[in-house]
Order: sequence, then C-alpha cells, then structure tokens
Amino acid sequence: MKYPAVRNYVAGQFVEDAGARALDVYSPLTGGVISTVPLSGAAALDKAVEAAKAVFPAWSAMPIKERVQIFYRYKTLLERDMKALADLVQEENGKTFDEARAEVEKAIELTEFACSMPQLIQGEFLEVSKGVEARVERKPLGVVASIAPFNFPNMVPHWTIPNALVLGNCMILKPSEVVPLSAGRIAELLKEAGLPDGVLNIVHGDREIVEAICDHPGIEAVSFVGSTKIAKVVYIRATSNLKRCVALGGAKNHLMVLPDAHPDMTASNVAASMSGCAGQRCMAGSTMVGVGAVDHIVQKLVDEARKIVPGQNLGSVISKEAKERIEKHITEAEAAGAKVLLDGRGARVEGHEDGYYVGPTVVDYVTPDMRIAQEEVFGPVLAILRTNTLDEALAIENANPYGNAAAVFTQSGSMARYVMDHANAGMIGVNIGVPVPREPFSFGGWNESKFGACDITGKSSIEFWTQLKKTTTKWNPESRVNWMS
Repeated sequence: MKYPAVRNYVAGQFVEDAGARALDVYSPLTGGVISTVPLSGAAALDKAVEAAKAVFPAWSAMPIKERVQIFYRYKTLLERDMKALADLVQEENGKTFDEARAEVEKAIELTEFACSMPQLIQGEFLEVSKGVEARVERKPLGVVASIAPFNFPNMVPHWTIPNALVLGNCMILKPSEVVPLSAGRIAELLKEAGLPDGVLNIVHGDREIVEAICDHPGIEAVSFVGSTKIAKVVYIRATSNLKRCVALGGAKNHLMVLPDAHPDMTASNVAASMSGCAGQRCMAGSTMVGVGAVDHIVQKLVDEARKIVPGQNLGSVISKEAKERIEKHITEAEAAGAKVLLDGRGARVEGHEDGYYVGPTVVDYVTPDMRIAQEEVFGPVLAILRTNTLDEALAIENANPYGNAAAVFTQSGSMARYVMDHANAGMIGVNIGVPVPREPFSFGGWNESKFGACDITGKSSIEFWTQLKKTTTKWNPESRVNWMS
C-alpha cells in the first residue's frame, strides 16, 4: 500500500483501534488499494468525546483573538503545503489536480473567514434602565461533531472545523470512510499551528459511528453533508436526542437556458457545471432546461463537452459501483426515447484501465418522467429537457423535491429577475452554472437539500455553532426601583 493504515486521532495522537474492522481504501484513478481505514464504533467515539470534553473548559475560556492566531498560522501552513494536499485529494478522490488544488484554495478561504470572527460576534450592551445594564454574548456549545462526505475530502471539513473551533467548540470529525486520508493531514497541520490536543479529534467508520454520534449524550450539535436519504436519517436521529443538527442532502439543479443567452459563455458554463469534479458535487448542473429555440446553444455545448477528456481535464468517479450506476442512468434514458448527443459510457484511460471513469455525456429530449430527470445522477452527465416558455421551465424546477441551486442563462435583466423571484432553490445563478456563494455569504439550499436551521458556512453558521448568554446587572442600590429594575 502506498500509505500507512489510517488511524483515529484522539487527544493529539494517532491511535490504533485494535478491535475495529478494516476497510480497504481505493484510489479511483487506478482502482488500486492505497490504504486501509478502521471502522470504529461507540467505544472509540467515547474516548474522543472524553478528550474533547477534558480540554473544552480551557479552550472555550481562551480569548477568541488568541484562538484566531492559531488559524492565522494554520492558513500559512495550508498555503505552504498546497501541492501535497492537492495531490492527496486527487489520489483518494479522483479529481483532476486543478480541481483538487481549487478545493484546497477554498479551504484557505474558509479559514480566512474564520479569522474574521472577532469582528463578527461582538456582543451587545445597553443600559435598559437607570443603573441597570443588559449584555448579550455568544458562547460555544461544547463538543460538536462534523460528518463529511467523499466528494470534497479537504474542503467540506473546512466548512465546519475553522468556524466551530474559533468560536470555542471542540470537535469530533467523521470523514467519509472512502476518502479518509486528507483528514489526518488536516489534523497534523492544525497541531503544527498550535491547536491544543483534544480540540479536534477524528474517528473513522461507517454507519455504526454515524449512529453513535447522533446518540452520544456528550455531543451537543451535529453537522452532516451527504445524500438526502441519509441526511434525513441523521437529522431525525440527532434531533430526537435533543441535539442541534444541520444536515445537507442531495440536489437536482436546473440550468434554464433562454434563446437570447450568450452562446459561447452559456455553452462553456453549462459544460463546466455538469462535468466539474466529474459531476460529483451537489452544485452540479445536471439538468438543462432549454426554453424555446436553443439548438444553436445545444450544439455549442456539445462541442465544448467534447473538449473534456477523461484522465486529462476530467477526473474519475469515486467507485466501480458509481460508474455502473451512472452508465445505467444513460442507458435507461436512451431506451426511454432520449437522444444521446455525446456518450461517455465505457470510457477508458490509457495506463489507468482499472480506474473508474465516465466520459462527459449529453442526453437531449429527456422528459420529466424519466429517472435521469428526477434522480441525482452524481456524474458528468447532462440531461436536456425542452419547454416552450420560462414558466414551464420554472414549473419543472419547482416540482423537483430538492432545492439546492438553480440558474438562468439570458441577456434579459427582467427574465433573470423573474427566475430569481420564482425559482424554488436556496442558491440562484444568473449566467453562472455553479452559483456557490463566496465567504462571508453562506452555503445552503432549501427543501430536501437541507434539514435544520442556519447554513453550514458564512455568517449564518455563527448561529449554529454558538448560543446566547444574556446578563443583566445592577450596582447602584440607591437608584429608584421600578418595574424595569
């Protein structure tokens, strides 16, 4: 194996879980085993929570400006090791190097935002009556947990780690067992930056450890990113145990293309949206809704998609099972009457014949009842539906159960505004195929793309990771007493 066996990280040390089953870790680029990961259970989680609880009083008592200094140093370490971190992401996830590097760059931006917290959580103070003062301050929750997915092994942990820790919490991170390598490197760099032992702990595992996190009485809040099916289960289980929870699920994002859209810009944006990260992102534009006469744009789109080559500027999908599932969606759509304009089935990369590749695929004349139009494909596949009016396109978008993102491509400000007002999604793009907000604006969708209050990043995350403490004081016994004092 290229990498040593993955271990849990507890109280600042990598530790064996001798009683845990081991799972092979594959590189999707080659299909080869590169490491193993323990599938830990409740006993390992108990040790991690104990370590976090032990250090929480000292960590939360540290002034936030001192906690931030650690993350300033951490940011420079991310920059120093960017190539090595990107290489690791590429190997365990299958992204292209440029995509992996962009993931680390986003982690740096998320860390930068956390360093601004002292300016964002200033308390409130008011003399509410003569001699009586009221104060509101934000306080950490305690020990919290973050359950991360396979598609962004470096970025998504940074959706939660910097903000939650800077705000004074201690954390248990549960990475995806499919991509467990990056998490350990994050822990090493945070320790190098000066993070006290026990503030961040990592426990690896599968369903059993997720259930244990939801049930553990020592964990106050849980964040989750993954499929909608599992997000619902996590949200219900965590909140039934009286925890805060925000659980992000899947998506079916619609890109509405009007005839007046700029052809070149639209074609390049839609192609990038559907194929970036091999389509394995909840912001992927997996469905295009062509409104009216858009054949000229569709042709340019296909031409752009032909430039996307597996093994060059298109990475692999995560597993053999994912490849088979994605290709089945294409085959079923074709059998149901859709027209495959560009076919990525059976893709092979020379030298990596056992890798898990699907080429860029464009499927036209898809109807709303087809499975490819309803389900999250999570691959480099674009389904094109046709409508006569924008209202018909919006009806398709609004009928889908998800609500992560929607976009419109047009040169008409009024049409763009109409979509902004009527699309049933939490993130909207105008001539942008992947409308991810940049910090300090928060990431989060609607409907079955998110369960729970607050968003997972940006300013909104402050509400999730803290609680309010209200204090009223009076020091002047000589002051007149009334109903307010």
